[in-house]
Amino acid sequence: MEIHAITFDVADPYKIASFWSEAMGWPMEEGSEPGADDVWLIPEGSPPVLFQRVPEGKIAKNRVHLDIMPSAGRSRDQEVERMFSLGATALGDFRTEDGKGWVTMLDPEGNEFCVVRGNHERVND
Repeated sequence: MEIHAITFDVADPYKIASFWSEAMGWPMEEGSEPGADDVWLIPEGSPPVLFQRVPEGKIAKNRVHLDIMPSAGRSRDQEVERMFSLGATALGDFRTEDGKGWVTMLDPEGNEFCVVRGNHERVND
């Protein structure tokens, strides 16, 4: 058994795929265009991510979400600021005084994700 895709139901697949492509550095499938009903991101070494158009809007908390962490060149806090610059908003800030914790954020259509510390930030835990 293997994962075929991680799928997001969205109103505007191209817009949300563009956000996640920029956020994660993953390329969109060749030929992706605004107005498409399905847009794929193709990360190297991970399952593809599908953004598919659905008629209904998001009405409740996600039951599954992505936890993302920065690469060695950035901190969790820098990554949170970068997500803000891409159009994400904060839902909850769970950072603690000792530097641990995460920030729960929303992509431009309200899909939750969390930004956690990178492995390089966990050295002394």
